[in-house]
Amino acid sequence: MPFDEEYFNSEEFRELLDSYEASLDTGQQPFMDASDLVDIADYYNFNGDYDKAVEAVERALDLYPHATLPNVFKARQALAEGNFERARQYAENIENKDEPDYCYLLAEIKIAQGNIEEADRYLRSLEKSVDPEEYEDYIKDCANLYVDYNINEKAYEWMMRSKGDDSTDFKELMARTLFGMGKYKDSERIFNELIDRNPYSITYWNALASTQLMNEDYNNAITSSEYAIAIAPNDPEGIASKANGLFRIGNYPEALKYFQRLEKLVPEDNFVLLNIGVCLVNLGRQQEALQPLERALERGVDDIDILPQLYQELAFCYSALKQPEKALELLDRTEKLPCDHSDMLVIRGHIQLEHGMVKEAQESFQRAMKESENNPSVMLRVIVSLYDNRYLQACYEMFTKFFRVASKYDPDFNKGRAYQALVCFDLGKKEEFYIAVGRAARENPQEARLVLGFLFPEGMDPSEYLNYAVHHYIHFDKLDK
Repeated sequence: MPFDEEYFNSEEFRELLDSYEASLDTGQQPFMDASDLVDIADYYNFNGDYDKAVEAVERALDLYPHATLPNVFKARQALAEGNFERARQYAENIENKDEPDYCYLLAEIKIAQGNIEEADRYLRSLEKSVDPEEYEDYIKDCANLYVDYNINEKAYEWMMRSKGDDSTDFKELMARTLFGMGKYKDSERIFNELIDRNPYSITYWNALASTQLMNEDYNNAITSSEYAIAIAPNDPEGIASKANGLFRIGNYPEALKYFQRLEKLVPEDNFVLLNIGVCLVNLGRQQEALQPLERALERGVDDIDILPQLYQELAFCYSALKQPEKALELLDRTEKLPCDHSDMLVIRGHIQLEHGMVKEAQESFQRAMKESENNPSVMLRVIVSLYDNRYLQACYEMFTKFFRVASKYDPDFNKGRAYQALVCFDLGKKEEFYIAVGRAARENPQEARLVLGFLFPEGMDPSEYLNYAVHHYIHFDKLDK
């Protein structure tokens, strides 16, 4: 269920929390309603104080063993651990089987077990007996159940039953649902509306930054994250959004600062260590990058979500440090991991090419293309690798057929024009450079900014690149052939 930011920031809740904590400090049992103790548990849980959350719920169960909300909390905890039998036991502990929260729990158990349609039929059967004045709340509660399990299409179906709800919590739920469905622009629009209602909500600013990151609108994501940080300077989510936005626009020095700041707040997060290492790699500081990457590898030796990229980044480091054998050995470790193996073959080929193993690199690239069934994204990575290793003529020749192949594979594929422009620039092919720049700016301005931005005044919009190149560029005077 969503975090009630407004209530948890209210004076009423603060007094409740202070009273609870004061009782604990004096060694007394806090005698409070079960619902108040569960609110305190929810607050702790949201802020990462899981042990304190469980303690508050256990105290509630000591006082009210058959109360609904503490048993629901414990049941949901059991569901998160995959223990369906224990969840059902907590459900049975609830005395009042007519309470809506008990009914929602039964539906959630079905959802957690994968019985989506059975849960939906159950909720629809209850819908008929809902008081008309409570119908909109019922719609939101049902939709929330599905959103919590990322079943967003079903949540959207329930919300479409609304007869018209302009409430803040309905809008927030709709924004979250649309985000889960990948409709980032629609989600962004609603979060902007919510911010107009509550401009000091860190939750909304962070959510807005997330939608913008997913929509590759990195500069606006950075701006949104800055508002979140201004409201709560030590909020990890806001700092993470800014770090990721800076990284995506290639501002590695600033991204590194924010990832390092984030590490102090979430020191156990291996992804933060990974990102610190990646920033250092991109800054050419491979020797420094080894320390955070090796530390993350040591701590996450069984974490299959992070291992492939750790091995990849460590391979880049050792390759740059003139240890290709070590680099390739690290890539060998990814062969049995669930990852994009064609991508790993491109990286292998890149490292081999970097160290003069041309024949081996060619074999790796060919295997990557074969295993990916000529996926244009893989082909583009091969071209970029050739470019990085200064095989410019080979890049140019590959681009002559690349876009034709890519359009057949995926008519909506829009990547690569910026790299083509870069190759033409380096080869002094002025007219082809102009054509490629114009298409890059139209078809994928984010890629154009990332790849070609260094050639143009800082902050210039990609839509202006072609005009600037034609009227102001002087570099081609010495490159014309």
